Amino acid sequence: MVNRILQKNIEKYLFKNKTIILYGARQVGKTTLVESIVKNYLNTTLFLNGDDSDIRDLFTDINFNKLKPVLNNFKIVILDEAQRIQDVGLALKIIHDNFKGIQLIATGSSAFELANKIKEPLTGRKFEFFLHPFSFEEMTDHHNFLIEKRLLEHRLIYGYYPDIALNTGDEQKLLKSLASSYLYKDLLMLDGIQKPVLLEKILKALALQIGNEVSYYELAGLLDADKATVEKYMDLLEKTYIIFKLNGLNRNVRNEIKKGKKIYFYDNGIRNAILGNFVPINQRVDKGALWENFIISERLKFNNNRGIDFKSYFWRTTQQQEIDYIEEIENKLFAYEFKWDGGKKGFLSKTFSNAYPETPFKIISPDNMHELILKAV
Repeated sequence: MVNRILQKNIEKYLFKNKTIILYGARQVGKTTLVESIVKNYLNTTLFLNGDDSDIRDLFTDINFNKLKPVLNNFKIVILDEAQRIQDVGLALKIIHDNFKGIQLIATGSSAFELANKIKEPLTGRKFEFFLHPFSFEEMTDHHNFLIEKRLLEHRLIYGYYPDIALNTGDEQKLLKSLASSYLYKDLLMLDGIQKPVLLEKILKALALQIGNEVSYYELAGLLDADKATVEKYMDLLEKTYIIFKLNGLNRNVRNEIKKGKKIYFYDNGIRNAILGNFVPINQRVDKGALWENFIISERLKFNNNRGIDFKSYFWRTTQQQEIDYIEEIENKLFAYEFKWDGGKKGFLSKTFSNAYPETPFKIISPDNMHELILKAV
């Protein structure tokens, strides 16, 4: 079993009179993590799954008297796949307010469904956490640094979803299945998705543009769609934990890009599965983009697993001066350039260094990747 770093962070908040909400995409290990968290309370833990029809019936027209005989004598109640419960926010609020001795834990795989339903009812009553696929750090702890470093090229192609990382030899088959059921089936069940062909085209276009700026207007033109629809679908892709974006940093320089954004995938394997491209890294023309996507997503995991308060950006001017990644922590900026070939030199733009003179700059390659994804700044 791979130990998840987020577990210790969550355990600190047990029995603090707050509902714990665990978000994350399907198949990242939310249920396994929750089971590990409560392993010492199994005799007093109640597991409820929102995918089960009788559990959904239990939460229909919910009230205290209906719940009391079900929840009595339990210290922990886990509601898995909570987004499947109608009015789940109200249900969680009723349990939280009326069963004071119970630690309530809810998991959900669709941010926009679960967050929209619980935000108002659980105001001031919850702690929220986000679970990623496995991280480089977690797999390093699982075996050791040298083994995981040797697997780097493999991870750049197949990613870190638990089922893929733990089943050597079946990666392509498993990834294709995961991408199909997770990306298309789940998303196409949404009322707002009326053009599934367009959704698939958007995903493929984004997969080809990682590391580059993305324009909704240009994307709409490329796909012969209207900008509002493209923007809506992009928002859904972000809220279902398929992609995330970096906005451009703009504060001091007149020519800084003010509305730019870059799109990355939470997992390299999902990105490659969308394109159906599992060619080894040494034969690829997109190796630099894969490295950039990998290292930024790993940094995201590192910070989120520890509850670090941070903001992420890229930086570019209209004269094409650019920095791959900028992180802001406690009002301090840190700038990074990513090079797959550690022998290639990089330099900090004078425009940037003049505008942000106190910002340290570092080039990150496979040779020193541990300096960014295995330790804090």
